[in-house]
Amino acid sequence: MNVVITGANKGIGLELAKQAVAKGLHVICGVRRPDQANALREVIGKKGEILPLDVSNDGSVRSFADSLRLRVRHIDVLINNAGVYLDSQNGGIESLESQMLLETFNVNSIGPVRMTRAMLPYLKGAKNPKVATVSSLMGSLTDNKSGGAYAYRMSKTAVNMFVKTFSIDESGITAIALHPGWVKTAMGGSAAPLEPSKSAEGIWTVIETCTPSDSGKFFNHAGRELPW
Repeated sequence: MNVVITGANKGIGLELAKQAVAKGLHVICGVRRPDQANALREVIGKKGEILPLDVSNDGSVRSFADSLRLRVRHIDVLINNAGVYLDSQNGGIESLESQMLLETFNVNSIGPVRMTRAMLPYLKGAKNPKVATVSSLMGSLTDNKSGGAYAYRMSKTAVNMFVKTFSIDESGITAIALHPGWVKTAMGGSAAPLEPSKSAEGIWTVIETCTPSDSGKFFNHAGRELPW
């Protein structure tokens, strides 16, 4: 099986790549700076590949897709993992900067759209293709009872809508949104209760066990369906 993982150089992405290799999968990792992906290179060794990829840039995504033509005929699983959290910790609407909002949307919302669109020909060549997009419970309208984090929340709500719409338009591809949990990463912070390895393990279980009837749904890393 061929797997593409974006944002694979650290955190959850790094663990997803590590576990993909352990499963015997051929993993292609997209990272912004391959020259700074030493930890990833050590993890995947010769069993995977590292290619430059900036999901916020159309040209970079096209180049990534073009480079796959010499490597694979199809992609079985695309994991849209790359993401940013740029909101200030205590910032309300008064401190919300337009540029930061746009940058967040460009990576978290439009990035997965770019990647999924570019990978579509490869996905359609697979027997049971799947697209798993790492979202967040912070993007749930129903769950939001604490406010704040405008840019991040809005971007994840938007990407959830993309997953849902794509699942309807491309019925031959199983597309799901995933909440990885509150994970101990640079984004989640040291107080987070969940180790990246456990989050990645759960995500892989959900990906492996989801069926076409699950397409368009929102799950957490433990497999529980979440409210939009």
